[in-house]
Amino acid sequence: MIDLRILRGDQVTPHLQDVAQLRISVFADWPYLYDGDLTYEAQYLRHYEQAAGAIVAAAFDGDRLIGAATGTPLTDHADDFAAAFAGSGYDLGDIFYCAESVLLPQYRGQGLGHRFFDAREDHARALGYKYSAFCAVQRPADHPARPAEYRPLDAFWRGRGYAPLPGVQAQFSWRDLGDADETPKPLQFWLRKL
Repeated sequence: MIDLRILRGDQVTPHLQDVAQLRISVFADWPYLYDGDLTYEAQYLRHYEQAAGAIVAAAFDGDRLIGAATGTPLTDHADDFAAAFAGSGYDLGDIFYCAESVLLPQYRGQGLGHRFFDAREDHARALGYKYSAFCAVQRPADHPARPAEYRPLDAFWRGRGYAPLPGVQAQFSWRDLGDADETPKPLQFWLRKL
């Protein structure tokens, strides 16, 4: 039985290193291909213990962290996302951002993805947000690292009521596995009304 715990503030602190390691492990796979750094990850995740309104939905198998989903008000990322939303007609203050979902492969297909979204959306509703959004990295269909068996999550996201926001894309840079330098990647925003 997987135990899903909702962590806020100081409750996040004891799990920062495990969430950081989990992010590096999961995001190394397609489509992120992220060559992660534990020090950077731990620093990045401190936001979730310090920001008002932030949440970590942490999944445990016994004492082992096997998955985590993060969320925070989109205004916490205004510097990163304001340009993407410019002209969209949406107010960043109305949107809760479902940041990352990471889950070890052997635990996928058991409903945890839905539980992660449920937890973050319930949290966002309780805080009075009108919308929930996330962004997904866009990679070319013919990218040489794309696994033949890869199945996009679009149907899962649409089934939860999300749809891509036309023209609303962010750019983030990170180093892909095997690369020497960081390169920018487009990330498409998806949104649903709560």
